Amino acid sequence: MKISLKRINDNYLFETVNERGNIVLLDNKSDEEPKGSSPMDLILRGIAGCSSIDVVMILKKQQHELEDLRVEVDGYREDGAIPNVFKKIQLDFILKGDVPPAKVERAVKLSMDKYCSVSKMLEKAAEISYSIQLNGEKVL
Repeated sequence: MKISLKRINDNYLFETVNERGNIVLLDNKSDEEPKGSSPMDLILRGIAGCSSIDVVMILKKQQHELEDLRVEVDGYREDGAIPNVFKKIQLDFILKGDVPPAKVERAVKLSMDKYCSVSKMLEKAAEISYSIQLNGEKVL
């Protein structure tokens, strides 16, 4: 896995490119009009994406298709701390589909407890918690 980064203005805007040519803009959120995500934003996007891929993959293997999957992620940092790392991360999984609640709960738990590389890495530094909602009903 390899990423290249190149500065593209005289401030904090950078272009990152992976081996497949996918581009993600990186910026400093304190910039007046950021044009990209901050590095810490990307971490939260990473845990949401990693866990979502796992959940979809696990459910597909069990012959279950979701109509919709959203994840709301809140990252909490210690104000004034240097470095200002995440101390707590909360993920709220919001799913729709004709899938048994127990299967959804198991898929999310497997992702968060075993498969999601991002959450396994981040749990060494931050408390990670999650909730699950399926078709408007709380599962966990």
